[in-house]
Amino acid sequence: MTAGQTTTRTVLVAGAVIVADQATKALVRGSIEPLERIEVLPFVHLIHTRNSGVAFSVFAGGGVLVVIVAAAALAALIAFYVTHIHRRLVWLPTGLLLGGAAGNLIDRVRDGAVTDFVKLPHWPAFNVADACITVGILALIYVLERVR
Repeated sequence: MTAGQTTTRTVLVAGAVIVADQATKALVRGSIEPLERIEVLPFVHLIHTRNSGVAFSVFAGGGVLVVIVAAAALAALIAFYVTHIHRRLVWLPTGLLLGGAAGNLIDRVRDGAVTDFVKLPHWPAFNVADACITVGILALIYVLERVR
């Protein structure tokens, strides 16, 4: 696969993640009151919460510092991508990670906090971007360790 094809796939995955993330967050903000809890399945709830920190609310209230750290992480991911662009399947984890990070960064810049809404037992609330970042990390490990 050429670098152009890899980049196109990366951008398509990232774009799809951003659209899905922002659409679901807008739906939650428009239809669920803050802290309202709706049971979807046993042990799975929708809840409208805001997270001003990073994963699991670490650095809550960090404001501009959190945005700067997130932007630096995005820059590091892009640098990694450019140096590994010919590695097979690198477009998938990179697209998931870029889209997830960008989706949450959009919230931070616009609202000062990220909208989270999926709540599982004994787990902090999360959103589509968070799920894509988690899957992206697992896919990146697979690509780096297993795919040649």
